[in-house]
Amino acid sequence: MTHKTRNILFITLFILFLIIAPVTVFYSLGWRFNWETKKIVQTGVIYFKIWPKNVQVYLNGEFKKKTDIFFSSAHIDNLLPGQYEIEIKKDGYYDWKKTLEIKKREVTEGRNIILIPKNPNFNLLSEQIKDFFFSPDGKKAILKQEENEIWSLKLFDLNRNVKSQLINETNISKEEIEIMDLKFSPDSKDILLKLGLKENIYYYILETDSSPAKLTKIDFLDSVDQIYFHPADSQRLFISQKTTLNEVDLVNKEIFPPLLKDIAAFSISGNNIYYIDDSGVIIKTDLSGEKKEKLNILPFDLKKETKYEISILASQIFIKESEALYIFDENQKSFKKFFEPIKDLKLSPDFRKIVYFNDYEIYVLFLEKQYDQPTKEAGEQLFITRFSEKINDIFWYTDYYLIFNLGDKIKVAEIDERDKINIYDLAEFKDPKIFFSDKKLYILSEENLYVSEDLTP
Repeated sequence: MTHKTRNILFITLFILFLIIAPVTVFYSLGWRFNWETKKIVQTGVIYFKIWPKNVQVYLNGEFKKKTDIFFSSAHIDNLLPGQYEIEIKKDGYYDWKKTLEIKKREVTEGRNIILIPKNPNFNLLSEQIKDFFFSPDGKKAILKQEENEIWSLKLFDLNRNVKSQLINETNISKEEIEIMDLKFSPDSKDILLKLGLKENIYYYILETDSSPAKLTKIDFLDSVDQIYFHPADSQRLFISQKTTLNEVDLVNKEIFPPLLKDIAAFSISGNNIYYIDDSGVIIKTDLSGEKKEKLNILPFDLKKETKYEISILASQIFIKESEALYIFDENQKSFKKFFEPIKDLKLSPDFRKIVYFNDYEIYVLFLEKQYDQPTKEAGEQLFITRFSEKINDIFWYTDYYLIFNLGDKIKVAEIDERDKINIYDLAEFKDPKIFFSDKKLYILSEENLYVSEDLTP
């Protein structure tokens, strides 16, 4: 090779280096040429975490990636800024669809995506079931069964899939007696039964862990307005009679002198009692009723002949007045009307959100700042949807999805409102009563009790 040729080759390679090196650096920093706008722009990234595994991710109708086996996530980079139609697919599941914006130098996320099965399997657990009651720990259920116009209560162990007899109507009375209420103790071991016989009310304690189950009549207790198990001692109760709150000793059959007086309503949360006195002051006290703390400066306006209920959900205090729901404003030290009409409200498994609803509308309240996209501030409210049919009941499917029944249909809705909220039809049963616990959906329909396969991670 001649000297001249070597010089030409060196200069050519040097020029190519000067051209390619900056392009390579720009490319590695996420710069791309947008042929539509004829401009050089920086790219963005999409990141998804999805259940189940091995799902397909499409952008604008084009297959891009499958989620990895171990973490069930997908990362797609070098995307030009703009709107992208995203589809996440897997056979046997509904597609997750959204149009999301990709911004330069930012990551657009979907960390809590759950695909909903199209035709989940349901197994028949039991027949001739009139009603069910699930324990606080979600490990057992009481099934009310009826045969020859005589009801019986059976204990169903959800972990072992075993059903055992507890009591039947004839164990209590030879006359027709009605179950008016059934409450579990906080430890899920005992049950408080409120029974009605003609015009009389009777209370019983049913010990489910005994073999056979032990039924004890509380023969010294007359009709009461509200009744709670003592959080620390299942052999004690708290009862309200008109305007007083009393503690009850079941072992010694004793009703102690009033613990609190002049109350309009009370509730127990943890080791604290919350109550409204007759002046409209909300007071927090310990279980002894001695250490009292007034919560509101401005009294709550109590109305005569009106029933009040107190609910304590995580960091929030609510008062229900007929169909109106009030929330405690910590800054103002007063209650303000929050929602009306209210049907029910429930805390999410992560204790950070509350779903509240009436017959036709569903909302979510964020108790803490949510950093996952879409980000939310503490106290922010989100409207989920409105229906023309009545909503029967709602449960948290996961921390980011809701499950509810609407007429004969059972639906699942996400709470990610970007672009649109995806709502899916999960199943259909005639006039179902539902309960969701430990990844499974329990359905009571036409006196048959069904359970689904695992529906969530």
